[in-house]
Amino acid sequence: MKKEKKQRKKGRGLIITVIVLSCIIFIFGVLALINYVSSNANTKYADNVEKVKYENQLTPYVDPETGCWTFTCDRDFRIMQLTDVHVGGGFMSIQKDSWALNAVATLIADQKPDLVIVTGDIGYPVPFQSGTFNNMTPVKEFSTLMESLGVYWTFTYGNHDTEVYSYYTRKDINDYYLDKIKSGELKYCLYASQFDGTIDGYDGLEADAGYGNSIINVKNSAGVITQSLFILDSHSYEKGFFRDYDHMHQCQIDWYKNSLITLNEANKKVLNDESDEMTIKSLAFFHIPMSEFKDAYKEWHNNGQKDTENVQLIYGKMGEDIDGEWVYCGVTEDNLFETMMEMNSTQGVFCGHDHYNNFSLFYNGGKYDHSIRLTYGMSIDYLAYIGIAKETAQRGCTMITVSTDGSFDCCGYRLADSKIID
Repeated sequence: MKKEKKQRKKGRGLIITVIVLSCIIFIFGVLALINYVSSNANTKYADNVEKVKYENQLTPYVDPETGCWTFTCDRDFRIMQLTDVHVGGGFMSIQKDSWALNAVATLIADQKPDLVIVTGDIGYPVPFQSGTFNNMTPVKEFSTLMESLGVYWTFTYGNHDTEVYSYYTRKDINDYYLDKIKSGELKYCLYASQFDGTIDGYDGLEADAGYGNSIINVKNSAGVITQSLFILDSHSYEKGFFRDYDHMHQCQIDWYKNSLITLNEANKKVLNDESDEMTIKSLAFFHIPMSEFKDAYKEWHNNGQKDTENVQLIYGKMGEDIDGEWVYCGVTEDNLFETMMEMNSTQGVFCGHDHYNNFSLFYNGGKYDHSIRLTYGMSIDYLAYIGIAKETAQRGCTMITVSTDGSFDCCGYRLADSKIID
């Protein structure tokens, strides 16, 4: 009798287990189907967006001497910085994803930039907001949109593009883009990864170059590089899942420095210049801001919101926090800013990450005789911050105009009212 009772209990337990597993499989199946349908809807929209009508659109090529994508340009060169697009890619974010894609299309069609650079977080597959772990879906939706628009573009990674729980790693996303570019499926994407992976000669985090570190050059018809655009991977979290933001690693900083030296030598040959001057002017783009963004804004804010001998605010504000505290920079100090100042090439740095911050200022670090312009890009985000979909003051793009002499200026461009913020 006892043996029969045990067998019955065991049988009931097995039946319950089978039922529970079947329910879980059914739920996941339904969610997968819903996510597939929702993704198809936004991909279909992206695939049918009207191509931007350019007059004399510049066509880039890979320069055999430098190995970099290069534009030949004898006029002002216009760059659009987009940041934190935050396409969720799941059934919970389908409406907000549609808004984000439409915002990007509207801005590009209106401004007709020569090049678009996205400074991270194209994707935001955070499951409790998007309904999916699949971080490849935002990649496909966004790249489809950009191909339909016919605008040349590239990007750097943000912390949300490849979370620890995401289906795909940075290397997976990297390989996907490189394969699609090689096959000709992505005709307008200029993504490259010229310096990536784990670099010998460095220890720990400092050996991790990430992916997508690359350079795009602008040359004049005489063959002189008038501007070098450095796209850098600022990584994600230094101490694991959502634990302190990362910094620029030493191997990347050394690559940046050595690349400038190499490009400068090539430029000097064209210019027949035997001086020791740095002839290369450059701009840098990445996701997580340097600590100098925080240092500079706090100095300005603590001076009664007035310029100091070290800081000159050009436009914008600290929208994350009125007291000037909320710049989510890396938890560990690096020497990228100091290296930039010493090389005396980089004129401006553009980042994203903090969606309500949109200020642009000059900062000399308190000890140099020249400054670098530090600029937060205006964000797209409709999804990540609670209530941000209803906000409009921070949403838009940043337009950067590079002159033929290599100098540049930039301004914010707000989506809601087409207002220029400068």
